[in-house]
Amino acid sequence: MSFKMYAIPNCNTVKKARDWLQENQQDYQFCDLKKGVLTLELLQVWSAQVGWEVLLNRKGMTWRKLDDAARADMNEAKALQLILAKPSIMKRPVIVDGAVIKSVGFDATLFTETYFR
Repeated sequence: MSFKMYAIPNCNTVKKARDWLQENQQDYQFCDLKKGVLTLELLQVWSAQVGWEVLLNRKGMTWRKLDDAARADMNEAKALQLILAKPSIMKRPVIVDGAVIKSVGFDATLFTETYFR
């Protein structure tokens, strides 16, 4: 079975996820967020599955660099537009099986016990 991983290559969390997938012989296609692979329609599908709050990384440097006005009154429409404009603000990696999200972010225990058993 092959999955798609939506991520940024130089992200430490993504590197850990990629290492785990390789060590556990999981095939996947890497989709670089910096290369225009996201669309509003795709983000809307993902948001319907996991919620925009899960997709938006409020702990990262990209979020912290935003001014207060950009962070104010965040809602789904605003969050998805922000992710389109600044893909590095999305929590990563997003691993998708067909049209279904298997994982947002990386947790070795969840990968082992739930997502890829």
